[in-house]
Amino acid sequence: MKKTSQSVNEETVTSIKTDTMIKGAASAVKSESLAGKVAAPGDKSMSHRSIMFGAMAEGTTQVRGLLEGDDILATVGAMKALGADITREEIDGEGVWTLKGVGAAGLKSPSVHVDCGNAGTGVRLIMGAASAYNIDATFIGDASLTKRPMARVLDPLSEMGVEYESAEGKRLPVTIKGKNRKANFLKAIDYTPPHASAQVKSCILLAALGAQGETVVREKVLTRDHTENMLEAFGVTVDRQEVGAGQIVRLEGPAALTACDVVVPGDPSSAAFAIVAGLIVPGSDIIIENVMMNPTRTGLFETLVEMGGWIRADNFRKFGGEVIADIHVKHSRLHGINVPVERAASMIDEYPILTVAAAFAHGTTVMDGIGELRVKESDRISATVAMLRQNGIEVEEREDGMSVTGMPKVLSSDVIYAKGGGHVITHHDHRIAMSALVLGLMSETPISIDDRSMIATSFPEFFEQMESLGANMSVKA
Repeated sequence: MKKTSQSVNEETVTSIKTDTMIKGAASAVKSESLAGKVAAPGDKSMSHRSIMFGAMAEGTTQVRGLLEGDDILATVGAMKALGADITREEIDGEGVWTLKGVGAAGLKSPSVHVDCGNAGTGVRLIMGAASAYNIDATFIGDASLTKRPMARVLDPLSEMGVEYESAEGKRLPVTIKGKNRKANFLKAIDYTPPHASAQVKSCILLAALGAQGETVVREKVLTRDHTENMLEAFGVTVDRQEVGAGQIVRLEGPAALTACDVVVPGDPSSAAFAIVAGLIVPGSDIIIENVMMNPTRTGLFETLVEMGGWIRADNFRKFGGEVIADIHVKHSRLHGINVPVERAASMIDEYPILTVAAAFAHGTTVMDGIGELRVKESDRISATVAMLRQNGIEVEEREDGMSVTGMPKVLSSDVIYAKGGGHVITHHDHRIAMSALVLGLMSETPISIDDRSMIATSFPEFFEQMESLGANMSVKA
């Protein structure tokens, strides 16, 4: 077994980022059938949480399968700034991360600003975690993250007794001010988020670890439950009660985390790009291994099957409380559907790539109840609509949704390609970039994107994996 180790300091993180960074423009062009097997990269949501929870826990946590993208490395840097001891070993080509948690000593006020880069999940959850301790910390991010709203987490944190300062509009920079807090513990609250958001729920639950009494979060619609699952794995009791389409989550504080090892499964949001490519490129037959099948994350898979997609899950197994499987995909003749509004929370990140599948479906695919997309890394509704129109796809934009009408004759034996030829402005959004490139695989004229650097935030191996399946993609320095 080949094994090397290194302390994770700023130089190490920079080195890993340099290895995964993808600079410059890129393009994709009409491809022949795709074939082969690839493994889904580590799940981004679970990667964030495994680093945070391991850093806070009593004892030593080892994490395997971590997504070593820029967003996760930003979370590593943030937790180090807050006092965690984090090291990385290279074992047989795989990064194995070891976290010596702060435990009872607690997170510390950092000597520098906590830079979360482009990680919206990272900053919102870490602000909740930091609020559980009597520390001061200032959170910053890149230009994109600085534009994103933080009121959705700052408002409930304020109800719990957290004092803070923020930029105009409750945006970054945000300073959590806990050093001079009069009470040792925060106030437990009973809160109903106005929007379905796992980030908001998770932020409150992490702050509740340092609250006195029972904190209650009432979800109208069930959102991804990785925080609840992982809290339980780290020894915290979380009570969950299904209520209609949502749930009530209860956590009694104060509560402490106990270290446990984590194996991060493959990310269904990243697997979505190869899955859609396999469905739309004629003759394709591919397998994506190690995909997490948590029911709060599989809305896209359900939708694509309802559209006529040949998708089969095999080899089910369970790691770290999560079910994973291998996804087998074959080219299919798709048809448009009305995507149920209540499904949005389980596939909110996948709508841009869903529109690419819809572009090659017979009829119209209607997607509503997705206004949340307007406050992601970009306004994803407008950015997706612009991407499709540039390349000859008929699309209607609404305030909280969009409708895509597929190419004509898609049910005939003839292969119909999109016009293509567009140069897509990605607005520094990795999902817009990757969706545009998948669209290019079925376009008469190449589709290019202005910048591919942000793809490294969630899927550093995107180009390598897609090309291994036979996708015609090229990059420019």
